Amino acid sequence: MADLNKQSVMMDTESHGLKKHHLSTFTVVFMVFSLVAAGAYGIEEMIPGAGPGLALIMLMVLPFVWGLPFGLVASELGSVRPQEGGYYKWVQEALGEFWGFQAGWWRTISIYIDNTLYVVLAGGYLFGMVRVYNENFDNPVTEFIFKAAMILIFMVINLRGVKDVGIVTNALSIFVIAAFAMVAIVGFTHWGGNPFVPFTAEPITAPTDWIFYIGAAISIGMWMYSGYESMSTVAGELEDPQVIPKATLITVPLIMAVYILPTMAGLAAFAGPGVDQETYGFMTWGSAAEATGYATVPTYFLGPVFGVVFAIVAVAAQCSIYNTYIASGSRGFFALAEDHLAPKVMVKVDKKFGVPYVSVISVCVVNLALCMFDFKVLLVVDVFLLVSSYILVYISAIVLRKKIPREEYKFRIPGGMGFLKLICIVPICVAVISFLINGSDYFFGGMIGIISGPVLYFFWKRFYGGLTKKDPAAHPVNKKTKMGVGDTRRISLLFLLLTLIGVAGSFFLPWYEGEGGWVYPDDYDLTLFASQGALWFAIRIMTVLCAILCVVFYFVSRSVESKDKAA
Repeated sequence: MADLNKQSVMMDTESHGLKKHHLSTFTVVFMVFSLVAAGAYGIEEMIPGAGPGLALIMLMVLPFVWGLPFGLVASELGSVRPQEGGYYKWVQEALGEFWGFQAGWWRTISIYIDNTLYVVLAGGYLFGMVRVYNENFDNPVTEFIFKAAMILIFMVINLRGVKDVGIVTNALSIFVIAAFAMVAIVGFTHWGGNPFVPFTAEPITAPTDWIFYIGAAISIGMWMYSGYESMSTVAGELEDPQVIPKATLITVPLIMAVYILPTMAGLAAFAGPGVDQETYGFMTWGSAAEATGYATVPTYFLGPVFGVVFAIVAVAAQCSIYNTYIASGSRGFFALAEDHLAPKVMVKVDKKFGVPYVSVISVCVVNLALCMFDFKVLLVVDVFLLVSSYILVYISAIVLRKKIPREEYKFRIPGGMGFLKLICIVPICVAVISFLINGSDYFFGGMIGIISGPVLYFFWKRFYGGLTKKDPAAHPVNKKTKMGVGDTRRISLLFLLLTLIGVAGSFFLPWYEGEGGWVYPDDYDLTLFASQGALWFAIRIMTVLCAILCVVFYFVSRSVESKDKAA
């Protein structure tokens, strides 16, 4: 079976018309760096929320319980199954067509949504600097023209192929790493005090306080250490796809250094007795233009010109991320379409450059539309989808270790099956906890995003045919449901899991966010809801709906699937 799967992968890679490129380990390291990090921007929000000491500890611990495990798993699976579509194909082989679609859809749609954020951030950093020198500047048309130009430029680069994407990413990444190295050097040479003090934003008065402070930072920390799998989606376009797992292992410690060292140095530099804490203390850190951040360190100690330099660095970092995620995200829908689980137009490949140009253009069109609006409603879906797809990849790593012969692996995580299970189960537990402590708006939005997976599969599998079109014998269809045999049971199981998570959220979130816990500020945007109570009520309604769908699909499976077995 493993040999057949391997042959199928090779045939797909050769038949889809994508052009092969030679990329060095050096280039792929910077591409993975951009997909995961491209600088430490975003960490600033962790510091006032959790406290400087706890934020630093989380930056040191999360790599070992979240970032490194996934980097290792992505390296192992990428070494044995280096195919276009990456993580989607891994889950498909391990758990079947239905779960493969869920992983592919959840992660791809999250990239489509999230990619817009980098365009908006680039515009925000650039025009935030302009407003520093001209407080009256307010020209939405100019800002939109900049965002549209950014999207167009990187669309053209991506339409030329992965090699050109890598060349641009190399230049941008070196610039960004050099800038954050400067922050670390300046901060450490102006060390003023202990960066771990205070440890939490406010003194701990009860054991439950730890939950609130960890919850204020964990989603950002997990987000900052996510993305190691993204490069796997373009593996079919590399002459030597084994360069991806090699580069991933190199990138893990590089990203840790880029996050931890500048953050520690900046906090230490502003902890000195001569520094105005009301202006530069840890509570002033954040991503807003007027907040304290990484740019403030060289600006404060070396001069205001470095504020301009770092605004340019910030724009370059967002451009680097955006550039590489167009490549990664577009291949997700390409792989789904190739398996007849998405519109076939997504599989069209340019004959000259060998690029899935329709998929690339689709990413940019979505980004152009979303950058015109306040898309917080969409952003709250993102983290939940990302983490859910990761859980499926972790499970797949364990399943495939049992299925695939040892000699096919070019890299295997040392320590045997027991250690593999440990580094998969621990982050799965972290992921489940994160579902509950990110807040009700993220919980509700994420649940809606997850539900979109089985709903879309129900229609696209019936309409496009799925893997049955490729191999009817290996992927039989239930004549009544027009879906794969066993799919109704799988849909029922997914809704059962959502029901259990919803029940947990219905009890935990009111306690967590209610009286005595973390309460939304009066001016906090709850998106679609007038109050916190309305949001909790909506979560309960959605939980009941998931329970009903679970029962309905369970009885359908009992009726339909049993007849399939009898036949």
